[in-house]
Amino acid sequence: MAKKSSIEKNVRRAKLARQIAPRRARLKAIARDRDAAPEDRFDAQLRLAKLPRNSSITRVRNRCELTGRPRGYHRKFRLSRIALRELASSGQIPGMVKSSW
Repeated sequence: MAKKSSIEKNVRRAKLARQIAPRRARLKAIARDRDAAPEDRFDAQLRLAKLPRNSSITRVRNRCELTGRPRGYHRKFRLSRIALRELASSGQIPGMVKSSW
């Protein structure tokens, strides 16, 4: 089980990233627009830099829903490899069977 503080920090980051995503996308579009005036592009970059760092989606870490483990994460199930294996072995995930050859 991951530390509660790490999990909560990640939850706060995800919430902030969702809230500020439209504003960040709009500023990024202005900054990338080659047809816009250089002053507008520079202003957009400055305003983008003033946004909180944790509002960036890349700061959010994928974590297991059950354990909070940050590594060995399967996106499809939103679980770590360990939790996924335990649930699959106990038959909790429909259609998933233990492989044998």
